[in-house]
Amino acid sequence: MKRGRNIKQDVGSLTMVIRRIIRENGRDYVKTYVFAAVCLALVAASTAFMAWIMEAVINEAFAKKNADVIWLICGSVLAAFVIRGAASYGQAVALAQVGNNLVARYQQRLIDHLMSLGVSFFGDTRSAQIAAQISQNVAGIRDVMNLTITSFARDLLTLIALIVVMVTKDPVLSLIVFVVAPPVLLALRYISKRLRSATRESIDLNSRVLSAMQETVQGITIVKAFTMEEQISRRTAKLIKAAEGRSNRIARLTERTSPLTETVAGIAISGVIAYAAFRSIYGDVLPGAFFAFITALLLAYDPARRLARLQINLERAVVNARMIYEILDEEPTQGDQPDAVAIEVRGGEIAFRNVGFGYGEGEIVLDGVSFTAEAGKTTAIVGPSGAGKSTLISLVPRFHDPVTGQVLIDGTDIASVTKSSLRQQIAYVSQQPWLFEGSIRENLRYARPEATDAAIEEAAKLANAHEFILAQPQGYDTMLGENGVNLSGGQRQRISIARALVRNAPILLLDEATSALDNESEAAVQKALERAMQNRTVLVIAHRLSTIARADRIVVMQAGQVVEVGSHADLSANRDGLYARLQAYSEAGSDTAPAESGLGTAHETAADTKGTKP
Repeated sequence: MKRGRNIKQDVGSLTMVIRRIIRENGRDYVKTYVFAAVCLALVAASTAFMAWIMEAVINEAFAKKNADVIWLICGSVLAAFVIRGAASYGQAVALAQVGNNLVARYQQRLIDHLMSLGVSFFGDTRSAQIAAQISQNVAGIRDVMNLTITSFARDLLTLIALIVVMVTKDPVLSLIVFVVAPPVLLALRYISKRLRSATRESIDLNSRVLSAMQETVQGITIVKAFTMEEQISRRTAKLIKAAEGRSNRIARLTERTSPLTETVAGIAISGVIAYAAFRSIYGDVLPGAFFAFITALLLAYDPARRLARLQINLERAVVNARMIYEILDEEPTQGDQPDAVAIEVRGGEIAFRNVGFGYGEGEIVLDGVSFTAEAGKTTAIVGPSGAGKSTLISLVPRFHDPVTGQVLIDGTDIASVTKSSLRQQIAYVSQQPWLFEGSIRENLRYARPEATDAAIEEAAKLANAHEFILAQPQGYDTMLGENGVNLSGGQRQRISIARALVRNAPILLLDEATSALDNESEAAVQKALERAMQNRTVLVIAHRLSTIARADRIVVMQAGQVVEVGSHADLSANRDGLYARLQAYSEAGSDTAPAESGLGTAHETAADTKGTKP
């Protein structure tokens, strides 16, 4: 990934990242964090109280043998454990809910930010890498906040308050604890069963969130061509909200063990105190084993261990947070001009005026390209692989902006209009028919959210897709596998064409729409394309000679330049031209034309398609 100077400034040391996280989120959760801090302070205070009360226990119960005070001591111990359990539950659930909301917030920020980035970002970054960064590192923000609160409000206070003493074991006193263990184990087993199903549901929801994000990244050209940004954001928001709710339920189930175990422990310890005290008073037994047993439960080992590992845990969390900020700090490179207006397409004429483009500095993919695609007519772009055909088409919906020259629609420079309004006027069918999570109907409606079911079905009929859709288990409501894996290549492409027809836009872009299909599927898709191309301004890249021959105009490209323009008849008559050589080669019966003289085949080279597919 290419990173700007702002990342080095904002995403740096541990302290800087912590400050940034607190600055961005602390104010929104201050009440919840204050509540959690109070609960943590109560946990520390109740733990310290147990160490403090040992003096009264030893002096009053065993040395002075004051029976009247025993019940007060036992009651106060039980109360301390109940308070500790309730406070532990309160702080754990509060911090978990804040943490889950932080994860949901940053997931939403990430998907919204990814929608704002240009196609070039996804051309430079592997989609799986982006998905991994989101799924594996987004919890780092939550961990930084929670570690900071728990370490200072609980562990440090507890460690300061506690006095560590020597511990010895007493089998008789331990037996009292073992008596109450079976009920606790049964209760924990019951909770674990409920937790297992909740966890499974949570994993499913989170995987759907990840899948939706990954599909969006992989199909970014379709998303932008059909201005699906808001739809994707709303749809993903619902999944994220559901996953957040499931995570909150897991937190409640998990932390339900705290009040249970603490209350039972309070009963056990109170019983131990009563048993040992009366044994000492009436049996003249030394209280050493009892004292050791009580203090063993109050050792400060756990808070000390957590504090010792605080920096390690914070470093790990900050590394995760830093990788999230690397994405969030990526600045969009292709925004609308300050005075950009919505485009008005009247006829749909597309004109290229001395267009030059390269993906990298010094790289030339298009060099001085000039031609006009007449309104309401079909213009075919042909040429060998690497000629710049797909790159040229990608400039029309502004997936990229030309380095030099202009692209005009009805005389208006598209650089001066908003991308959203521009893409609303364009339907796009790519080489790869990207489909998204949801039903067939939902995938078709992405092109135009307000489209009626009748309009969707009419578009499917025009795309020769209606019959096979009805043959699916739930018809138009059939849920699709990942990228439509439960459909054939030809079926996916026909749904892609139907989606373009639902768009009902005056401009249609076809980028090798039949390139990856077998002959039977290609024939079906070709019929659908012929219907889709009627009464629209069409720019089509194709290797099928019959498609090209029926085009109103043919633009022949080679090495990023336009070398011939004309009709099929005119270009065929020029026997020395590149198009005529291709035609002769095709008529000779070969499926593949040589790169230096032919039309190209199913796929463009990296130079021709870079940035158009993530």
